[in-house]
Amino acid sequence: MSAPPSRVEAFLSGPQPATLTTLRPDGSPHVVPVRFTWDATAGLARVLTRAPSRKARNLTFRQGGRAALCQAEGFRWVTLEGVATVSADPERVAEAARRYTERYGSPPPDPLDRVVIEIAVDRVMNLNL
Repeated sequence: MSAPPSRVEAFLSGPQPATLTTLRPDGSPHVVPVRFTWDATAGLARVLTRAPSRKARNLTFRQGGRAALCQAEGFRWVTLEGVATVSADPERVAEAARRYTERYGSPPPDPLDRVVIEIAVDRVMNLNL
């Protein structure tokens, strides 16, 4: 994937939340608001969550499954889409927490069962940016 235009990068650096869409085992969409970070260099979007959350379980059930993050503000939006994985690796979780703190100005919650969802973004869509 080539780097998104600078106006998209600027929009993604703002503190707005997004919606994360994953698929339940029955194939129906699960859509939930989340805070996330975007790493343009690695092409990774990261979402911290708890291992037993529906979104993490959906992705664990569908290994190699896809997810979509959509950040919107009025009639402007960006969607990041790609293959998503769930990791409890302490280094990956710590990197996600570091980026979260940088973006949102305060550390994320730190439950014992915290994991990171990493989306290897291969499609970026946007409107009015």
